[in-house]
Amino acid sequence: MSGELRHVTVFCGSNPGTDPAYAEAAVALGQELARREVGLVYGGGAVGLMGIVADAVLAAGGSVTGIIPQHLWDKEVGHRGLTELLVVGSMHERKLAMADRADGFIALPGGVGTFEELFEVLTWTQLGLHQKPVGVLDVAGFYAPLLGFLDTAVTAGFLRQGHREILRASTDPAALLDDLAAWQPVTVDKWLTPDDR
Repeated sequence: MSGELRHVTVFCGSNPGTDPAYAEAAVALGQELARREVGLVYGGGAVGLMGIVADAVLAAGGSVTGIIPQHLWDKEVGHRGLTELLVVGSMHERKLAMADRADGFIALPGGVGTFEELFEVLTWTQLGLHQKPVGVLDVAGFYAPLLGFLDTAVTAGFLRQGHREILRASTDPAALLDDLAAWQPVTVDKWLTPDDR
């Protein structure tokens, strides 16, 4: 088992994307989670990268918990072969349940829903609402522009360097999981000042 990472929540697209590398990375991450006996927590979908990463964990003998809101379950996009499935009332309930069950977070490529989930848990770590590591799997340079934009926010004075460093990034699933497992939280008092808005 990997460090303190017993369960990792993965945010990712409900589409597979145009580059086969995205699906390949989802499979590799799923296999690595199962190899380390780290349970996957994710949005419960059977489609896109969501379904691919879940299927990869299951095929490798791992555990998968899906959390899906009722309105998406009713549209029949939910995965029916998971270790555990929770159907909740809203997107807000889904995100809270995914965060509560996680020891860390990883974002694969995805769209605005993935970005929103990523930034919410990143903000919660920054504010000290939880002390959980957050990372992105930078597949085929997908997250490079975002990482560059965060560096711009530091230069522009809107983001402290210590806060920027909360978000970890790697092109390799194993290296990213190692980095998240080794991550050490810094106290809020050391980082957060009244001018951090």
